This record gives sequence, structure tokens and C-alpha cells, in this order.
Amino acid sequence: MPKINDNQSECKINILGISCFYHDSAAALISNGEIVNAVQEERFTRKKHDSGFPVNAINFCLKSNQLDLRDISYIVYYEKPLLTFERLLETYLGSAPRGGRSFIAAMQIWLKEKLFLKSEIKKKFKDIQLKLHPNVVPSLPEILFTEHHQAHASAAFYPSPFEEAVILCMDGVGEWATTSAWIGKKNKIYPIWEISFPHSLGLLYSSFTYYCGFKVNSGEYKLMGLAPYGCPKYVSLIKDNLIEIKEDGTFRLDISYFKFHRGFRMISKKFEKLFGKPPREKESELTQFHMDIAASIQYVTEEIVLKLAKALRKETGMSNICLAGGVALNCVANGKLIKENIFENIWIQPASGDAGSSLGAALIGWHEYLGKTRKVNPNDSMKGSYLGCSFSNSEIVDYLVKIKAPFKEYNDDILFDEVSRMLDEGKIIGWFNGPMEFGPRALGGRSIIGDPRNKSMQSLMNLKIKYRESFRPFAPSVLEEEVSNQFELNNKSPYMLLVSPVKKELCYEKSDEESKLFGIEKLNIPRSSLPAITHVDYTARIQTVNKETNARYHKLIKAFKKRTGCPTIINTSFNVRGEPIVCTPKDAYKCFMRTEIDVLVLQNQILLKDDQPKSEINEDWMQEFELD
Repeated sequence: MPKINDNQSECKINILGISCFYHDSAAALISNGEIVNAVQEERFTRKKHDSGFPVNAINFCLKSNQLDLRDISYIVYYEKPLLTFERLLETYLGSAPRGGRSFIAAMQIWLKEKLFLKSEIKKKFKDIQLKLHPNVVPSLPEILFTEHHQAHASAAFYPSPFEEAVILCMDGVGEWATTSAWIGKKNKIYPIWEISFPHSLGLLYSSFTYYCGFKVNSGEYKLMGLAPYGCPKYVSLIKDNLIEIKEDGTFRLDISYFKFHRGFRMISKKFEKLFGKPPREKESELTQFHMDIAASIQYVTEEIVLKLAKALRKETGMSNICLAGGVALNCVANGKLIKENIFENIWIQPASGDAGSSLGAALIGWHEYLGKTRKVNPNDSMKGSYLGCSFSNSEIVDYLVKIKAPFKEYNDDILFDEVSRMLDEGKIIGWFNGPMEFGPRALGGRSIIGDPRNKSMQSLMNLKIKYRESFRPFAPSVLEEEVSNQFELNNKSPYMLLVSPVKKELCYEKSDEESKLFGIEKLNIPRSSLPAITHVDYTARIQTVNKETNARYHKLIKAFKKRTGCPTIINTSFNVRGEPIVCTPKDAYKCFMRTEIDVLVLQNQILLKDDQPKSEINEDWMQEFELD
């Protein structure tokens, strides 16, 4: 991206970054370099991983700051479409005549829409402006384009708490890059090297996601959660056939085992023959075989990440590392990176996937295009990732009155004690407080919470609240100042992106009974005094809660500790399987009424399930009471 000379202006420079048309569309707004808002389109449309143009996310960023497009200086898109088109053409021509059907399907989309993306984006923004000002001729800001991995690297480094750091980006594929390394210094990021398509760690992991019967681009975390139930017995088979891993962590795939580069499927028949079974049918039984497969690819992934990190430390001499890209959401690998102590400090972008690239694109506009200086926040500049919608008590009360939902309002002095009492009694609570989180993790803004000491809580929440697979673990939220008393971790983990063992003092010795069990049989064995958040390998995916970035959630957990002595609660995202995290009070109330959640907390309003109307919720009835 070319740089222009810019004299510092007294007026605010607002930059809007967008990502869309692949998966996880999002928009982000920065003002004079400060991150103001960032939100995924799925939260508004209620379509999980929505890939459409993020019109609702853009409108939120504008309206919540009393802006319209005339106040935006630049719009920055998160990739360069022509380079992606080049990659598609070269890849399909290289494998011709195989992949003909998928080539025709892809070209139809590209020739109709994506090849003329700049015009399409301009049209979308003109429509937005005309709706805001019907009688004004639309005048659009300049539209800029950045490379995909550059946007990832930007999102990883610029909000980080480091003056300088090495940056590692790992995902499926951008234009050409699948893995890239960068150096960040002050307000600049510099590329070091990259691995190009089709050699992709992200697509390798997604191929095993597909093989185990989960959905690509959304089921990878299920594969990661399944891995501890298995034994990594297929590691040698993977390394001897599918991937060559060099000592510095760089790698090459044997592409004959895959079809993601030329077809509608991820893997070839050769892949299936290697492992001796066809792909698992969706919703069919998960066997020990699938658990062992998951454990094996997780092991290989961790090996690559650790080798890459060691090589980068040796090559650059830097003590800080920043991570982004979809692979950076593999919190087990991140935990191993911490444990190995390769770098003194690590920071991971909480929205590491494509949604976060909208923010990275906007930050490139500020630092790279305009050449603006960077202010480093010693905690980071993400504001706890609480960058989405929020609702006042008066808005919530108006909504509840309209739908005639019984509730009680409490001031803060009573609210936290009341909710902590309900948690102690075994209640499952929908917690809707403050701004919505940016990224895939619920961090105490839109969460379902429970008591981690309760032995039946994991299975209860999985089957009756989340309606999801029983093997899936739940994460703990722990007071930041108490993390080392509960877990084998001395680092902050504000974005739930690190897995670490539960403190040994809290764990039970492995029983003879457990030693004889395999796979899912291990699920219901209590392993610690925090059984609901202790996974089968005695680890947990940890969120540390800071009293500065989320004061209300911190106060709640502190009240729970005062009552029970436990500074930890269960935290899972406020949604059911197949739906995005809730956005509005309406979304929260609908989820509350359609599940076996006992209590709903909307800011300072508490709703009890037993007090609510018993009749089944009607879609038309719910639509009538939508908030403005």
C-alpha cells in the first residue's frame, strides 16, 4: 500500500475497516488511531459466520458515534481481490482438467461479483449513505485495499502492548500466503517470509475437521476439544505422508491427499485410504478412532507452532511475539507456547480470524497509509475486546415492559450478591452486561455462567442449555489477581486464548476406575474441586478478568468468591448451538425462554424463568417487540 505525506490535522480522522465475502464479515472503526468499535455482522443478522456485506455492522459503527459516511476519511478492505483471483486461476489451471465443476462455480461468482469488488463496495456504501440522507448526492471516502496477511499482522501488532515484536500469522489462505512472519517496530510492520498456498497449516487442520464430521471454518474448536479424549497414535502416519516439517517449522503438504485446491471436498480418496475409513457422517457416533485422529493432528499442529516460534526467536532475537490468523485461536497450542517459554511475552489478537482483519485493515490505513505515530498501551489497546453494542437500563426496562415480561430491578449494591447467591444454589444464569465482545469468545458481556464446583454442571449446560456435543469443555473466568492460585499460569489471559493445567493442589489423584476408561467414558469423572471446568487432561481454557476493563463482571466474581471462597465461575457464550452469540435484549430473552436457563440478568434487571409466561414463544410475537 503506498504511503502519502500527511500533515497532522486538528479534525478527527475516522477510518472504517471491513472484511466480508468469505466468512465472518465485520466492520471496525478507529478515530485518530483509537479503536472505537468493532463488531461481526452475524450478531445482527443472526446468521452464524455471515459472509455478506456488513451493512448492519457498518451502521452500528456509524450511528453509535453519531457519524455518517461524510465523516469517514478512508475505507480499507482486508484483502486484494485481484491477487486472490490470480491464485484461483493458477491453481485451477495447474490441476486441470480436474476440478472443472468447482472452477466453473467459482468463476461464475468472481465474474459476477468479486472481480469488480471495488465497484460493488462503492455501490453498497452509496446505498447506506442514501438511506441516511435520501436527498443528498452520495460522496464516498477513498477506498483502500490491503493484503490479507498484512491485515492479520496489523491486527496482531498495533493493538499489542509491545513497542516491538515478531508477528506470526497462520490461517487457511489469504491471497497466496498461508503462514507469514513479520517484525513490528513502533508504527511499522515489515514482512520477513511467508509460506504460500496450497501448503497451509490451517487447511490441514480443517481437512481433519472435515474428516471427523465437523463443519470447516467453524468446527475446528470442536476438534481441539475432542483431542484430549484420544491418543496421538497417527502422528507418524501424518508426518510420513501428509506433511514434511522442517526443523525451523516450515512445511510442505503432499497435495495429492487433498482436494481443497481444486474441488468441493477437503480431502481425496487417497486420504481416506491412508486412514482406512471414510469421513464421519455429521451427527453420527464419535468413536475412539476420531478421538485419536483429533489428538494426532493437534500434536502435529503444536509441533509446527513451537518450531516456528523457536526459529523466529533465534532469527530475530526479539523477546515478544504477537499471533493472529485462525490458527491463533488454537488455545491449546498457545498454552504450549507459553509453557515452553520461548518468548518472554506473548499477545494474541482476540478476534484472530477474518473478523479481526477488519480492524487490522483500519489500523493499516492509520499507520501505514497515513504514517501516523502509535501510542502503546501497556495492557493493550483492545479495551478488553468489549467493542460492540451496549444497552442502557432504561432501554432494557422499556423493552421488558413492552413484552410484559416480569422482572425485578436491583442496584449494584444488591445485584452482585443476589446473582452470586443464585450461582451458589446451582442456577444457570444468562449474563447480559455492558458492550458486546468482538471475536468468537464470550468474555462476560454476553455469557452463560454457572458454578464450576458443581459436578453435573458441564453435562447439564451442554445438553439442556447449549444443545451441543457432551464432550465439549467449558471455560473458567477467574479474577486476574487469583489466576496463579487456581491454575498453573502466571500470565494474563483476558481473551480466553490460553489453555493451562488446573492447579495441582486442586486436582484429585487419577483413580483406578479412570485408568480403565477410554474416550467419552472419561467424561463424568471428577478431576478437581472445579470439576465443571476441568477437561479430561486436567486443563482449562482460561479467561482472566480485569477490574479495569470489565468492572461489573469482576465485581460479580468477587461477590461469588466472598460467598463461596471460589474466585472462579463457568463462562460459556450466550447462545445455543448453531446460532451466533446474542446481541440485543430481545436475542437474550428469546434464548432464555427457549432453553433451560434459570435466570436472565439484563444489566440491573433480573428475570426468573418460573415467573415468565408459560406459553411457547411465537416468532411474530417476538418480532413485534424488536428494539429500535
